[in-house]
Amino acid sequence: MLPSTSVSSPLQGNGALNSRDAARHTAGAKRYKYLRRLFRFRQMDFEFAAWQMLYLFTSPQRVYRNFHYRKQTKDQWARDDPAFLVLLSIWLCDCVGVGLLISTLMWFISNKYLVKRQSRDYDVEWGYAFDVHLNAFYPLLVILHFIQLLFINHVILTDTFIGYLVGNTLWLIAIGYYIYITFLGYSALPFLKNTVILLYPFAPLVLIYGLSLALGWNFTHTLCSFYKYRVK
Repeated sequence: MLPSTSVSSPLQGNGALNSRDAARHTAGAKRYKYLRRLFRFRQMDFEFAAWQMLYLFTSPQRVYRNFHYRKQTKDQWARDDPAFLVLLSIWLCDCVGVGLLISTLMWFISNKYLVKRQSRDYDVEWGYAFDVHLNAFYPLLVILHFIQLLFINHVILTDTFIGYLVGNTLWLIAIGYYIYITFLGYSALPFLKNTVILLYPFAPLVLIYGLSLALGWNFTHTLCSFYKYRVK
């Protein structure tokens, strides 16, 4: 199970780095250690990664409490064990490429606009931004590429109100999970401000969902038609 600990301030501790220069100095070593372990499966804690995947559905806050714990014990926010990435890659390999783009964008935005003025000596690790994306992407992936498949032929693609209600609701839940878990990831960093703005996409998401039901627009049917057209 995930370790639990009471955290007074993750920015304190004897081994804490207190400047951007120190953080950059160790970034290469952290990245090398992470990438080196990608091919050493015996050193990966797959049981712990599986627990994280479960908690991302039932209690995502608990996952980010563990990130605080890692900062206290290992002086880094990002995972040092690639087991979660390996398990997630089994579900969908190409999410990594998309994740690199999204993570880089969020890493830039958070460091550029969300770091508190009095906390300029701290910055968001790129590896942590990538971890947040993986955490948020996993529930979306399961909902749209597994749960949705159980209903797609006999319910969602039937061109009925129930069909696009069920299909569009699954899209709403999946994207809502992504937005909320992303928010939790950045709000867990005590040196960031105004992270509530990451919840703002909920408003247009709910609006689009309501309009889709009123107009009879089936997201899943549109996507299937798009892929069918590409194949032809």
